[in-house]
Amino acid sequence: MQLHDLAPAPGAKKDRKRVGRGHGSGHGKTSGRGSNGQGSRAGGTKSNGFEGGQTPLARRLPKLPGFTNINHVEYIPVNVCRLDAAYLDGDVVDGASLVEKGIIKNANALVKILGDGELSKKLTVKVDKVSGSAAAKIEAAGGKVESPC
Repeated sequence: MQLHDLAPAPGAKKDRKRVGRGHGSGHGKTSGRGSNGQGSRAGGTKSNGFEGGQTPLARRLPKLPGFTNINHVEYIPVNVCRLDAAYLDGDVVDGASLVEKGIIKNANALVKILGDGELSKKLTVKVDKVSGSAAAKIEAAGGKVESPC
């Protein structure tokens, strides 16, 4: 086979429709647009959401207040009382161990430890964020808060 032998499969390429080139073409006079009306005229298309002159749905609904902050970061809250119930003295609290204990579902999720409840066990906490009150309770119980906090 040579380069000059290459050709598309039969029927794979269609000629374009040549409109407005006389009656013999089958697409003469009105060029396939029909006789009258909006569709037969240049620029005669309705915009998206046009409802026949009725006030469109997007204009009938009220504008809602507020906005969505694109920089918002969502943390999964975990209170120290849950850590106290789930962990033993001297354990390490991180994403993998929180999933193992069934406290969170995804080890890569962002977690913030909050200070609700009491903590009586010495824990090493390695999560994304720790509130001030939670950090104070962890250190008061003899534990420590490590990075990535």
